[in-house]
Amino acid sequence: MKLKFTKMHGCGNDYIYVNCFDQNLPFPEEFSKKFSHRRYGIGSDGLILVCPSDVADAKMRMFNSDGSEGKMCGNGIRCVGKFLHDNNLTTKKKLTIETLSGVKEVLLLDNNDSIGLLKVNMGSPVFCPGEIPVVSGEEIIFKDFCIGNVSYKITCLSMGNPHCVVFVNDVENINIEKIGPLFEKNSIFPEGVNTEFVEVIDGNNIKMRVWERGSGETLACGTGACASVVASIRNKFCKKDDDIIVHLFGGKLTVKYSDNTVYMTGEAKKIFEGEVEV
Repeated sequence: MKLKFTKMHGCGNDYIYVNCFDQNLPFPEEFSKKFSHRRYGIGSDGLILVCPSDVADAKMRMFNSDGSEGKMCGNGIRCVGKFLHDNNLTTKKKLTIETLSGVKEVLLLDNNDSIGLLKVNMGSPVFCPGEIPVVSGEEIIFKDFCIGNVSYKITCLSMGNPHCVVFVNDVENINIEKIGPLFEKNSIFPEGVNTEFVEVIDGNNIKMRVWERGSGETLACGTGACASVVASIRNKFCKKDDDIIVHLFGGKLTVKYSDNTVYMTGEAKKIFEGEVEV
């Protein structure tokens, strides 16, 4: 069986995209594990299926490179919006995309053959420990947390998936390959966690590195950028209603937190198309 795919990225957060409107992909978990491999596969942070939906313009299913299914991907959903337009699956500029974290609104601001600029309504952040989930009797806001005999200031929240935002003085000099798994697998996070290491530059700029559960370090994370901005505002490093620029290894995202809603704006880019034997 030959399967058509498109390789796309948002700020370097790259996925294999498959049009499931006109073809079927059985066992997507195994496909993601095999073909996400950087040396023996197509190479990506995972797999995203673009599917029909009964409640929205399309449905997004995303799988990490280890085969686990994620609930939401901010960079991925922008690429889904561009994918739908590029493949003539919609002519709308304002789209609704079904995810495991609910239906999200995606607005196409600009589109051309290679790059699209899209804005996503990411919904409301959740700080309730049981809904993140994190094992705690109270909200975790700038609390001391010891990992590997080192104390960190952490803030925990959900943006449709669990996040632990760690504030550090110098984000580029952390050993993320060592520290990231210690957070991801810690028993305080029963479903694992995405960990954002954040350095506050000023009131409108933060620098971020991310360790994603199931994928390791990636060049960018949309939900992680949103979680980092909300945590920075909650801890009074940045101001609500302002545009905050998140500087990632893969590029920049603009995030605004207003009226208990988070909006994220950034690019989506098609890299190439191809076929693979499944």
